[in-house]
Amino acid sequence: MSNPEPKRFPIGQFDEPEEISDTQLDEYIKTIKNFPAKLKDLIENFTDEQLDMPYREKGWTVRQLVNHLADSHANSFIRFKLALTEDNPVIKPYQEARWAELQDSTSISIKPAMRMLKGIHQRWYHLLKSLTNRHFERTFHHPEQIKDYNLRICLAHYVWHCNHHFAHIENLKNKQGW
Repeated sequence: MSNPEPKRFPIGQFDEPEEISDTQLDEYIKTIKNFPAKLKDLIENFTDEQLDMPYREKGWTVRQLVNHLADSHANSFIRFKLALTEDNPVIKPYQEARWAELQDSTSISIKPAMRMLKGIHQRWYHLLKSLTNRHFERTFHHPEQIKDYNLRICLAHYVWHCNHHFAHIENLKNKQGW
């Protein structure tokens, strides 16, 4: 039996960094800025058949991954704004696997999700560029994980998230020879 972990976590699981330098923070911000265009370049010529192929056995389809990215990054952007405007707010967790099964994730064109990603990432980038180190230390509380997260760590996690799902799609594309 093959090990499913490399297909499930092609770049490895998120490893929370102990420290994030200002230089690394700038790189993370650039990733947020460039991710929608990078994703578009990867999938822009995919057919519906390709979009409806799972990236691994029992995994989400490419269509579901793209919609998940839009949903997840919208939630993250809102969590940033909550942390910047409230004192350690308790965020609302959501059932991302159930969201990925809804019709707007499984059956419609990915164009609306791609437009969402482009808009969210444009706004997120401009917000991130305006933040000071003190802002990046602001936190929110995740009630399911019973943990406070600062925005510096949250940004590192979402850069990993971009790269994680990009690798899912890129590996499928390479495997299929598209």
